[in-house]
Amino acid sequence: MKTALISVFDKNGIVEFCKGLKDLGYQLISTGGTYQLLKKEVEVKEVSELTGFPEILDGRVKTLHPRIHAGILYRRECASHQKTVEELGIDSIDLVVNNLYPFEKVFKKEGVSEEEQVENIDIGGPSMLRSAAKNFNDVTVVTDIRDYDRILNELENGGITLATRRSLAIKVFNTTASYDAAIANYFNKADNLIPEKLTLSYTLEDTLRYGENPNQKAYHYV
Repeated sequence: MKTALISVFDKNGIVEFCKGLKDLGYQLISTGGTYQLLKKEVEVKEVSELTGFPEILDGRVKTLHPRIHAGILYRRECASHQKTVEELGIDSIDLVVNNLYPFEKVFKKEGVSEEEQVENIDIGGPSMLRSAAKNFNDVTVVTDIRDYDRILNELENGGITLATRRSLAIKVFNTTASYDAAIANYFNKADNLIPEKLTLSYTLEDTLRYGENPNQKAYHYV
């Protein structure tokens, strides 16, 4: 049985997505508020059942555990990795679904304290996303709710392709890079710093007909 780890801030569509995964034979494990929502609708285990360790520090530490990251990161074709996880009794995690605390949205709100802003720096989420993205040969990672239907459709039609897993991994690295840039720029501005490395993040707004010449592609970012 394949296992999906679900931990999302934006819960739109997650119940329906998880019901679809369950129908396709996935075991579900989840954390915090996501677990509280899912358990009302679908069979799901709490992540502490997998790790043998409770969520602590007001939820700051939930998934930062070897049983989570080894279950994601081990290479399925590597005999030594397979031997290690078997000896340690580590279960495979085959699908990771995560979206991040809304750091940028909180930043744009009026009257937000730095304490509140800091609490919206996601730690476990980017760690899980990057682990799954690094191991895209074996693991599927989903950070965009618009990909839920795509995943279910592929699973219903023979399984998730390597090309899809790779494209989803690339999306993760772009997402976490933008997320870290927003955090760095927040502190640079707060402390009036001139950073040695300036990282800017733009969002694709539109695709243009062509670039400076008809044979060139061009895109509009904002």
